[in-house]
Amino acid sequence: MGAHSCDVTAENFQAEVIDASRQVPVVVDFWADWCQPCRVLKPILEKLAAEFAGRFRLVKIDSDRNPELAAQFGVRGIPAVKAVVDGRLVDEFTGALPESQVREFLARILPSPAEPLRLRAFAAWDHGDPDGARALLQEAIAADPGLEAAQLDLAELDLETGDQEQARALLEGMADRVRDRERHDALTARLALAAAGGGEDAQALAAELESRPADLDLRLRLANALAMAGDYRSALAHLLEIVRRDRQWKDAAGRKAMLNLFNLLGPQPQHENLVREFRVALARTLN
Repeated sequence: MGAHSCDVTAENFQAEVIDASRQVPVVVDFWADWCQPCRVLKPILEKLAAEFAGRFRLVKIDSDRNPELAAQFGVRGIPAVKAVVDGRLVDEFTGALPESQVREFLARILPSPAEPLRLRAFAAWDHGDPDGARALLQEAIAADPGLEAAQLDLAELDLETGDQEQARALLEGMADRVRDRERHDALTARLALAAAGGGEDAQALAAELESRPADLDLRLRLANALAMAGDYRSALAHLLEIVRRDRQWKDAAGRKAMLNLFNLLGPQPQHENLVREFRVALARTLN
């Protein structure tokens, strides 16, 4: 076998698959001598292992001689190909796929060659150099137009620096093909919040609302300002009050703003209980 592939048994499985996958993605091919589709797939995998020259490691396991490993991976038919990254199964397919589809499989599991540029952008961002970070992210996207994470990073950077239109263009341009839907929705929610005028003075708005508690437009502005300031509980409480007072006001603006905040907070585990609490409260208010 080539320099980037090897045969594996139960004896060397831990070292060649689990341990090795912490350094580079490992593609495990379960096969057997009698399996004709295995013979079709084998040269494709070996060709790609050589072509990618170490970006992934190919290991081949004879399922007849290693039934315990086949059982461990839930192999029901062969060839069965499993991708292991950081000791975890992250993707798989069964059957002899054509080379183009095997390449698509590899594209899903391999780190992009533009990833180092993205990491340098993070460093520039952390050191207060947004222009440098933007240039590095744009370079990463040019090097790998399919690097979705860099596009989302750039949209987030645009939001951080107040370039709402550029962020909107990026997010809308990838909306129909995005894979990280949760992060995309969160950034879209953040953009909507910024566009709603959430940069107002929350303290001044709150003081004004004390004398005009029935002014729903003022209450919505206060909720947006509180959300932009990170006071999500108070923001949600004011939005819920809008729904309680008039659920149909401005085409259900209170409910829609709450849903937008749920999208914003959803990917953040520290807000899980808060989102659950207000989802329940909103459902009770509407029913």
